Amino acid sequence: MTHQMNMLDTVAVLMAAFLAVFIEASFSGFRNLLGAQIDLLPALIVYASLSSGVFTLALLAVWGGLWYDSLSVNALGVSIVPLFVVGLMIHRCRDLVLREMVSAQLALGLIAGAVVPLGTLLILFNSGAHPIIGMASLWQWFVMAVGAAIFTPLMFLLFDRLHRMLSYQQLPETTFRADRQIKRGRN
Repeated sequence: MTHQMNMLDTVAVLMAAFLAVFIEASFSGFRNLLGAQIDLLPALIVYASLSSGVFTLALLAVWGGLWYDSLSVNALGVSIVPLFVVGLMIHRCRDLVLREMVSAQLALGLIAGAVVPLGTLLILFNSGAHPIIGMASLWQWFVMAVGAAIFTPLMFLLFDRLHRMLSYQQLPETTFRADRQIKRGRN
């Protein structure tokens, strides 16, 4: 079910990004259990890349990145470019991706969850910041990538269900009217 997102869907994606960043900042259950926080924005970027236009993708990257950076120790705006670049690359290849396949969603979620933190780290290094990196960083990177892979199919499920609930589903037309009586036999 490939569909172009309308304005209601764009608002829903932005609301989901706001809620995801808020939950990441306020709920430390995953961080305490796994030693790393799962980032939900790469999963949302994968969904928006395969289901929307570049406008929605750009809005999600800018606002999601700003919200994420404002509640983290990142410099403000450093997450925008990696989110947008990953989303744009997926968007450009979306005709080649089978959107409905869970394995494709998992693979793209894993790639996005791995590339976005690396891109952010690269920008931080190039901006003169000195982030602390050690062996634990590999574990955190792994958890972020796998977490994004797991949450990506859930994003598709959530938004496809929301789309079915809020949009008009056209009934297939038949060649016969429902109130038509069919007489059988010879006459």
